[in-house]
Amino acid sequence: MNPEALSELISKTAHELVDEGAAGQMTADMIPPVEKLSVMRPKDRAHGDWSSNVAMQSAKKAGMKPRDLAQAFADRLAKADGIASVEVAGPGFINITLDSASAAAVVDDVLEQGDKYGKNDHLGGKVLNLEFVSANPTGPLHIGGVRWAAIGDALGRVLEANGAKVVREYYFNDHGSQIDRFAKSLVAAAHGEPTPADGYKGKYIDEIAQRVIDEAKADGVDVLSLPRKSAGVDESGESLGEGDSEQREEFRSRGVDMMFTEIQDSLENFRVNFDVWFHENSLYQNGAVEKYIDKLRQQGDIYEKDGATWFASTKHGDDKDRVIIKSNGEYTYFVADIAYYYNKRHRDGDPSIPADVAIYMLGADHHGYIGRLMAVCDAFGDTPYVNMQILIGQMVNVMKDGKAVRMSKRAGNVVTIEDLVDAVGVDAARYSLARTDYNTSIDVDLGLLASHTNENPVYYVQYAHARSCNVDRNAAAAKIDAKDADMSLLDTEVDGEVLASLAQWPAIVTESADLRAPHKVAHYLEALAGSYHKWYNVERVVPMALTDAEEGKGEAEREALRIAKNPEPARAAARLKLNDAVQQVIASGLDMLGVTAPDKM
Repeated sequence: MNPEALSELISKTAHELVDEGAAGQMTADMIPPVEKLSVMRPKDRAHGDWSSNVAMQSAKKAGMKPRDLAQAFADRLAKADGIASVEVAGPGFINITLDSASAAAVVDDVLEQGDKYGKNDHLGGKVLNLEFVSANPTGPLHIGGVRWAAIGDALGRVLEANGAKVVREYYFNDHGSQIDRFAKSLVAAAHGEPTPADGYKGKYIDEIAQRVIDEAKADGVDVLSLPRKSAGVDESGESLGEGDSEQREEFRSRGVDMMFTEIQDSLENFRVNFDVWFHENSLYQNGAVEKYIDKLRQQGDIYEKDGATWFASTKHGDDKDRVIIKSNGEYTYFVADIAYYYNKRHRDGDPSIPADVAIYMLGADHHGYIGRLMAVCDAFGDTPYVNMQILIGQMVNVMKDGKAVRMSKRAGNVVTIEDLVDAVGVDAARYSLARTDYNTSIDVDLGLLASHTNENPVYYVQYAHARSCNVDRNAAAAKIDAKDADMSLLDTEVDGEVLASLAQWPAIVTESADLRAPHKVAHYLEALAGSYHKWYNVERVVPMALTDAEEGKGEAEREALRIAKNPEPARAAARLKLNDAVQQVIASGLDMLGVTAPDKM
């Protein structure tokens, strides 16, 4: 019996108590819905397998003391099949102990359902547009973007496990001043000139500049001889580099394409694939910006002031109105955000299908954008925080030899996606970045992630899977057949801990999706791996001879060791099935995080 089945049994019991008048003044409409009747795993195993606080939730409505109502539940629940005992504890907790066969039924559920165990359809029919990474194409993907790649892809997998149609999307910022600064940095590098005051530095700039020259030459274009134009100097007299010239445009178009391809390749190698690569520039080219501004203007949400055009965002909950067209006629960055949101909700053509929910995964420096973006959502007739959801991630600090490794596209000291993967591999990189709540800043310890120790969380979980595969190999060699195993023989305390962990997996999958929290999958896997490693060390599946040191012990201790190391066939068979159930759930969980499940380590 799993937690979901227990919740349904508690709900059924509540209705029976109401029908019989044994629940005081409580009526059927006062009974919490099944999803609110979740059971918890007691910290102390002596308090049973599962615990419910339904009596404390409902006592006030029933006009009864919590313990009295809890006792009414306990008396009825104790008669249900699969329950060994029920006790009332503390202020009104209902502690439930399952019989061993009922507790072990989860093993058959796992093995019968395979990788579908834990998955559900509660988000079925929903289209979720999940936009993540969306780094500017002005340099290699750095560690902040890599974190979003790991978390975003894991979240997409979790949402799909709950039945949602997920459209993974990368918003390619190929319009605006940052692209201009990138292009003029390439021009300066190509001519051996100092980097413009507001430009980008780094070895990658020199590399791309040379690639542009070579590619253009292959196309019959001498890019260095194209007309040039100075952008002048800044307030301190430093050069601003190349102005709006034919040469800058050639470097821009070729260089941006090269950077775009490099980012795509890097993400693909990181096992992150997108359904849509959306170009910001398309919003200007196809007239979407003008069209959706006009839509807002017709609604009365656009006005003119001080020569500029404003979005009346305070009408929709923002703290101040926002300029969308400057007095010089230039668009602000925000105007594209307006058009982009409307596009997400109303586009057509699979996979670019209209989204029921647009989820934005943004960096820590975007916290001030939430109010204005939610105002856009509201202005277009949608529900803020429902049709639009914004997740703000925090910083990543990369540590090496106990010191922080600085990163900056501008300074050229960049920790890129390739740097991280080369140092620790894709599995360790993805797992380490996805296992922490995105709201929390993290330190990535390169030394730890490269180690093969239990302190390395990804190694700890993967090793549990590899161990379970080794048990299978040894069991096959010993000809242990688990087909008709008696699962009631899984009756030890460590058996119970592993069984309870397996039973919690479906709830973890649902919670991780609803809270947009894929890190909960990683935390669950580490707990399951811990229970499994503990179980593995005390419960034998395959008979094992005593070591010389063990043979030298006293007769009573030797006999105890022989029994522990040589389980009877029926118990070995039951343990083998439990082993295989753990293997399946760990593999499923790692797959949700985009991490492999090795069969040997």
